[in-house]
Amino acid sequence: MVAANPLFRGGWSWKKKLAATVLNDIWPEVLFFAGVATMVATVNVFTEIVFFFKPSLLGVLGTVLGLVISFRTSSAYERYQEGRKMWTNIITFSRNLAQLIWLYVPTDRPPKEGQRNLSPLECTIEKKTMINLIQAFAVSVKHYLRGESGVYYQDLYPLICFLPRYTGGSRTEADMLPMWHASEDGEHPINHDHDHPPRQTQSAPSSLDGKAEDTESKGFFGSVSKKKRNFDPEQVLPTVHVHRPLKPSRNPPPSTVYDYIPFLRIWKVFTKPFRTKKEHVGMRALLRRKEKPQLGDSNVPIEISLFLHNYINFVIKSGIVQPAAASALVNTMGTFQDTISNLERIGNTPLPFAYQAHLRMSLWLYLFFLPFQIYTDLKWLTIPATAFAAFLFLGFLEIGQEIENPFNYDLNDLDLDSFCLAIQRELHEITAHTCPDPADFIFSSWNQPFAPADRRTAADILRTGTDSYLHPQHSGIEPGMGSLRRTLLQGWKDVDTHTRE
Repeated sequence: MVAANPLFRGGWSWKKKLAATVLNDIWPEVLFFAGVATMVATVNVFTEIVFFFKPSLLGVLGTVLGLVISFRTSSAYERYQEGRKMWTNIITFSRNLAQLIWLYVPTDRPPKEGQRNLSPLECTIEKKTMINLIQAFAVSVKHYLRGESGVYYQDLYPLICFLPRYTGGSRTEADMLPMWHASEDGEHPINHDHDHPPRQTQSAPSSLDGKAEDTESKGFFGSVSKKKRNFDPEQVLPTVHVHRPLKPSRNPPPSTVYDYIPFLRIWKVFTKPFRTKKEHVGMRALLRRKEKPQLGDSNVPIEISLFLHNYINFVIKSGIVQPAAASALVNTMGTFQDTISNLERIGNTPLPFAYQAHLRMSLWLYLFFLPFQIYTDLKWLTIPATAFAAFLFLGFLEIGQEIENPFNYDLNDLDLDSFCLAIQRELHEITAHTCPDPADFIFSSWNQPFAPADRRTAADILRTGTDSYLHPQHSGIEPGMGSLRRTLLQGWKDVDTHTRE
């Protein structure tokens, strides 16, 4: 997601800066209509032929097209904003659910009849595992919205590889659970007799010393050497084994000449029947980022949420959590499901094709006949005027089409990867909390609870006794709650006085 002016952003190549705008998408059409305007001006100046239409409908059609394009852009931006709100909900609910599990599910559980007594270490492993599944849920939503099916990704598989794969004791393909069965592609067959053939994922860290690493990225215009420092999100994930290579966590379509000269894509259409099966490319590769992928064919987020629901059901049935916490856990999972439904609605409900096609054809006709109507007033200025009109109208139309589905890899789409990494950091911060006894830090010599009216520490206040509070400046008042209330009142007056300009 581009949040600042890319032209003044350091560290970006000119290709990336250009891709952050819509210039590389509309320049052929702008050039075409500028060519039409050049033809009209040249013919009118150097020949006796007069290319001129009365501009009777120019104002009316321009106003109508402007309103329709404005509606198109506004509706697309509304979907963009709604997608951002839904991801804010995922971040918030992930944080809330992790806090509920970490704080409200106890680690010291009294033994109950019919249940195995778990040690505090086992309880902590249990809670941390479920919080890791919350992170896996967010990552699976990211891949699902991008049309990337399955679970074999560098940022997802290490978080869920321990989940059960079969319905019972038998281990055959027919007994595989839906999430795993839909993820197998036949190209890398799994050995059902063994859990993990010895192949290491790319997330296995050799070290976490944060040293600089030289990397080389390849694109249409050659290789560009870059130096990466510290940023390697998969390096902090579990080291596991898998029977097949894992796909990258982020896999945008590579930039080619077709992205900068779009009309050359027509050659791919003509040569498609002559390609072999091995050379065949799908519509996503054919049209690059212009083609919006379908949602994933295996609903991994739902599968992961079922395990979270099952854990919540377990702690409720076992009486491990209090009723209020149990209600909060169930409600949080319900809001997760609502958010997923809304994200699916945004991702798989584009603007009707008939509306888009009619709007674009109407705009093309308007821009084509525009030079014929403005030549008598502008003469040679018809050329830049037509080019500017094409740039203006086509730019807004292209922006609406680009942000209509904000979950893909366009630079102006939502940065789902950073959202997932933010969730990962926050979940680890939550589990780093030690859940101390409040008395361990409340009554310490660092705490000044009644400042600014009373700047004594809690330890100093308690030295005089737990029921005999007396402010040093309160003369003639009996120790106790009366003095305490006067201190709190004085604190309000001081704050109110010193915080107003």
